[in-house]
Amino acid sequence: MRLFDAHCHFDFPEFDGRREREVARARAVGVQGLVMPGVRRADWGRLASLAAPETGLWYCLGIHPWFVGEHDSEDLDALAAALASKPSGCLAIGECGLDALQGSMEEQVPWFVAQVQLAARLDFPLVIHSVKAHDQVAALLRSERWQGRALIHGFSGSYQQACHFIELGCYIGVGGVITHDRAKKTRDVISRLPADVLVLETDAPDMSPAGVPKGQNSPVYIPGIFAQLAGLRGEDEGWLAEALMANVGRLYGLTPDLLAPS
Repeated sequence: MRLFDAHCHFDFPEFDGRREREVARARAVGVQGLVMPGVRRADWGRLASLAAPETGLWYCLGIHPWFVGEHDSEDLDALAAALASKPSGCLAIGECGLDALQGSMEEQVPWFVAQVQLAARLDFPLVIHSVKAHDQVAALLRSERWQGRALIHGFSGSYQQACHFIELGCYIGVGGVITHDRAKKTRDVISRLPADVLVLETDAPDMSPAGVPKGQNSPVYIPGIFAQLAGLRGEDEGWLAEALMANVGRLYGLTPDLLAPS
């Protein structure tokens, strides 16, 4: 089976000194690639330097809602300029979005709107961070008449909220949360959604699966998340693996063979 990590902060310092080893471990268990979302301008250069499309390492550029206070309008101009050249290995705009639990939503909204508009203008998909803000994110996408593709990363909302996102062309990120018995609501929602809107992710080093210490998540745990997903849905693992690869390929606009080279 071929698996893929659609959202992994592989550029973070937690992976310093062991990236090659983690890539080798991941590939040994069937994880053929990953996408590294950007969170702040200061990190964009590092993301580009770590990208290696020929081995399945891709990245995004964006400004995360936690870090909007570090940026100004010049950074948005820089983001637009960087993306306009369609840099090799860059697949999407993000991680961007809204977070009701950290910072000011009022301050976050203009940054999210700007990145949604930029994605629409340059025809990039979005990688969206949405925490306790699903209704606001969906409303904003509707108000911007969003018609592109987007990943709602680490989704843990209601079934109705997931359906609203799907109607807007969004994919639903499935991560380590579904491996925790306490996450009954999320597990139920994910089990009921259409298979063709789901993508696997780790959010590593964060969002650890059950049994993995906090802050020590890694792409190598994708197979465990996948097995939990197949069990929740009662679907054949071979069929589901192919469906998930097709989904992430559609999300990021590449064929599975290009996105996750063997």
